[in-house]
Amino acid sequence: MESQIKAIARSWYVELILGLLFIVVGIWVFMTPVSSYVALSFFFAAAFLVTGIMEISFAVSGRKYTVGWGWSLAAGIVDTLVGLLLVATPAFTMLVLPFYIGFAILFRSSLAIGLSIELGRLKVPDWGWLLFIGIVGIVLAFIMIWNPVFAGLTIVIYTAMAFVSMGIFELYLSFRLKKFNKEL
Repeated sequence: MESQIKAIARSWYVELILGLLFIVVGIWVFMTPVSSYVALSFFFAAAFLVTGIMEISFAVSGRKYTVGWGWSLAAGIVDTLVGLLLVATPAFTMLVLPFYIGFAILFRSSLAIGLSIELGRLKVPDWGWLLFIGIVGIVLAFIMIWNPVFAGLTIVIYTAMAFVSMGIFELYLSFRLKKFNKEL
């Protein structure tokens, strides 16, 4: 393990390049929200298609060992068909994406509220913050569902922030590795 760490430290510049690349991509996403949204929509459609194909493969290969494998097969077929529809109709995909994200956040936020209430019953400290976050999630989900333009912009901004954050992490890591490499 130590030799792996030393090898990684010797190539600290790779992390530096990755960090700069992530930051540049993040800035590009901020500067070109429409193009970025189109690209995100394509990845969303492709993810449905790939997930469906993988689910079908899993269901068929595990049919002898998995109880209810037919449900996995059915879900895989549905995901594949939805993926094909989304890939074939990019405009429809861009229209649907904010609603999908909004309903997914609504579902997760509802689960968060239920879980936080349960934690409150168990007298877990600070459960109220979890409840608050769940409620904020519900509000934001409804805004996304009722205002898809806001949702599209939000998706692009979150993606850009994620790239910039990863870039900062990679830059920091590269400087730490460079320092560690000098100490070797």
